[in-house]
Amino acid sequence: MTDLTTSYPLLTLVPPVLALALVILTKRVLISLGAGVVAAALLIHDLNPLEAAGSVWGAFAAIFWVDGAANTWSVYILVFLLMLGIIAAFILMSGGTTAFAAWAMRRIRKRPGSMVLPAVLGIIIFIDDYFNALAVGQISRPVTDQHKVSRAKLAYIIDSTSAPVSVLSPFSSWGAYIMGILAPIIAASALSMSSVQAFLGAAVANFYAIAAALMVWLVIVFRIDLGAMRTEERRAIAEGQVFNPDDAVPGQLSDDLPVHDPGARRALFVPFILLVAGVFAGIIWTGQRASGSWNAIDILGATDASLALIVGGALGLISAVYYYLRNTHKNPEFAVSTFGRGWTEGIKSMLPAIAILLPAWMLGDLISQLGTGDYLGQLVQASNISAGWLAPVVFLIAAGMSFATGTSWGSFGLLLPIAGGIINSMEEPTFLLPVLGAVLAGAVAGDHASPISDTTILSATGSSCNVITHVLTQLPYVISAVVCASLGYVALALTGSTLLGLAVVVLALVGFVLVMRAVTTPVEADAKRVSAGA
Repeated sequence: MTDLTTSYPLLTLVPPVLALALVILTKRVLISLGAGVVAAALLIHDLNPLEAAGSVWGAFAAIFWVDGAANTWSVYILVFLLMLGIIAAFILMSGGTTAFAAWAMRRIRKRPGSMVLPAVLGIIIFIDDYFNALAVGQISRPVTDQHKVSRAKLAYIIDSTSAPVSVLSPFSSWGAYIMGILAPIIAASALSMSSVQAFLGAAVANFYAIAAALMVWLVIVFRIDLGAMRTEERRAIAEGQVFNPDDAVPGQLSDDLPVHDPGARRALFVPFILLVAGVFAGIIWTGQRASGSWNAIDILGATDASLALIVGGALGLISAVYYYLRNTHKNPEFAVSTFGRGWTEGIKSMLPAIAILLPAWMLGDLISQLGTGDYLGQLVQASNISAGWLAPVVFLIAAGMSFATGTSWGSFGLLLPIAGGIINSMEEPTFLLPVLGAVLAGAVAGDHASPISDTTILSATGSSCNVITHVLTQLPYVISAVVCASLGYVALALTGSTLLGLAVVVLALVGFVLVMRAVTTPVEADAKRVSAGA
């Protein structure tokens, strides 16, 4: 912390709160993030503008170059985004998207069925949340568009089956990272178990992730549309507009790209199958090389997920270009210039997402330097409460930290050792795993709601939904799941039983959905009234 923030540590919360408030008030993401970046840099240097400008440039440069070498993690993520846009463009022009949509329409005849597709894919593709957010949207969007499902609903389904599912699976990039943090905490405790066993025990107490994943299915089955989501769904059904045409939409391809007819489903299936296979192969390859082990946990702990995305992206891109050339070479509408447009339009479709992602990363870097997370972590250490009540407290603090910083992983790294150290010092081993699970739950909840979270931005990108629209339409569901999870942690604190706490979460969630179903009309009925009135 600087002299100013050492004297007034509450000031470390100003940059994220400022950015989040401006995002909600103005709905202009870039300006809001920029204000947060500038505020953080000024506080880091005690309001010295020249030094603050240097920090802003340093945060930007660090995205591409750090410690004398290329920052391959962020660079590969950006390259993968561009590759995915190009893949989507060539699949569209080769007719693969329309052919897949026509095929799916014959088999998925109702709107709920079209929403089941991304929900199932989100659970299957659990290995990495970034890959999940981008790939599921690309595959599902033609189907949900055909069934007039709003892009906001698609983004919600994707976001709620990416991080919440990844954080519950030991065989994911999230699981490997978390187990690496848990290992020394468990070793210092009175518990005799492996890091995998500890992860699974904490996962049972990860009430928010369980509630968020379960809520997706309840929302689909019972057709629960809350708040701003009703507006988006009503427009999609009544007017056939799956997003507001006035919104800036990342990942949306130009409407004037030519589309080959007739297309073939394999022009979509093969590139995405190779994309998925390539990412899995890349994860195994990079993890095995780094760890020297064939153990799945060791591989996931050492893998380079961003490089794996490049491997899968390259395979998907090569196959997409192949099918484009194969299907269109006899079509006079597709000239050499059209081939070039596929590259440029694909890249252009991803630029809005990249423009948001860059300042979000910068803000996260500067907030880390400012010590916002450290301040919130100190609040946990200073709390003189019983071991049982530590679970609801760290859940809420982790949620606040993740919401403010836009990173769940940063919250994991800071709060898990702090919370574990507190429980170990109390010599209350029975509460260790529930408290660690509460940290994981809170971090995912805050990240899920934060407009500066990279997973929020990428979920919106994968579904071609405006980022702020995604945040505002998802927020009622996040808040509902947070309330249900909080009730579960209160029950855990009162009884000492994780399973009883989980039962309270499930009952509260089901009760909430049934009440909402009883007091609200299905959005389809609203849309019919709107259409009749028009």
